[in-house]
Amino acid sequence: MRILTFDEMVMPVLQYIADGQEYQRILIINMLAEHFSLTQDERNRLSKSGKMEVTLSRKDLIEKTKLAHYRITSLGLELLNHNSEAIPTLDMNTETGIDSSTSSTNSTKVTGNTPTPEKSIEKNYQQIRKELATELLQKISENTPTFFEELVIDLLVAMGYGGSREDAGKAVGGSGDGGIDGIINEDKLGLDVIYVQAKRWESNIGEPPLRDFVGALDGKGVQKGIFITTSNFNPAAENYAERSSKRIILIDGNQLAQYMIDHNVGVSIEKTYEIKRVDSDYFAENTNDS
Repeated sequence: MRILTFDEMVMPVLQYIADGQEYQRILIINMLAEHFSLTQDERNRLSKSGKMEVTLSRKDLIEKTKLAHYRITSLGLELLNHNSEAIPTLDMNTETGIDSSTSSTNSTKVTGNTPTPEKSIEKNYQQIRKELATELLQKISENTPTFFEELVIDLLVAMGYGGSREDAGKAVGGSGDGGIDGIINEDKLGLDVIYVQAKRWESNIGEPPLRDFVGALDGKGVQKGIFITTSNFNPAAENYAERSSKRIILIDGNQLAQYMIDHNVGVSIEKTYEIKRVDSDYFAENTNDS
């Protein structure tokens, strides 16, 4: 069983929370599990140990803002902004945990690399999307499982499955549903159907739920399914979906949030900016002789 070290965890965590916003502990754990392809058991061990937040807090790289919520500190940003070929040495015996011998030289390298306005806009845009995705997953977690099932159907309809909301799909859920949370038509004519499983979980999804889902598809005589979760799928689940005789699409929490943003489900446009350039053709004089 793999046990992550402090040196392995520190940079991925700081990069993930670099915007200075509050992040739920479960989201950070899920990111680490996905980043290092941890098994379900390894993820559970990391989650239960508290090693990640205890170590980073002790080194003053993150701070606890409220229960199970953390934010990067100025010291964490200082470490993150080092621009050397290798990660700065983390001296676990010092008070700050940053090797001061690398601080001044690395800081100089950062200041000489000014991004263009276009790159700054793109970076900020991606940061806004990241924050919005986190907020969407938080809102989903605050609502009921039934709401989540309806949301999934709304999203699939917005993505072009089945036509209108009324005749394209329906949420099933409840007892006796055979592990099926929704049914969506693959096309507007309803020539084929896709069964949907929607799991609003915090822990990673392993192979057993995928086996149950495939069994439910067998029972319905259906060949295609979409399994959507607010968390992540571990490698065993992904491998099982690839090996299955059914056509199974897996959508994790991050993908779900990105799809919602792209297809305007649960979000609205606040501002729109246009970036314009000089039209060279307009300023080109006609030099041909009349």
